[in-house]
Amino acid sequence: MHPFGVAMQAHHVESAVALLAEDVEFRSPVVFAPYRGRDAVAPLLYAVAEVLQDFRYTREIGAGSHDVALVFRARAGDRELEGCDFLHVDESGAIDELCVMIRPMSGIHALAEQMRAVLEGRAQTGDEATRR
Repeated sequence: MHPFGVAMQAHHVESAVALLAEDVEFRSPVVFAPYRGRDAVAPLLYAVAEVLQDFRYTREIGAGSHDVALVFRARAGDRELEGCDFLHVDESGAIDELCVMIRPMSGIHALAEQMRAVLEGRAQTGDEATRR
């Protein structure tokens, strides 16, 4: 399993963030415009680790290459999700692209609502440590 998958599955988000390139581009299943930069992506990874329950990777495609797909299953509240993290790894070994796709639509809606609540709550605290 790619180290990003190992870290996220174990809820070691700090380790997953450390694998991201400084200029990583993250494409979300919810928002059209990509997020750019480790500082923009890190809070999203912390929030998704908090929101998704029973998160587990079920398959890795492309192990050892610069393009890796990590297939996962999880729950957002009472909604079952299937998804895939598509990673591109640069020459230095850092993840410079991360694209997430999730199905079904009802699962995406549940995830988006819960992520919004977590991220808004953290933004209101103004405490940098709680944004993670």
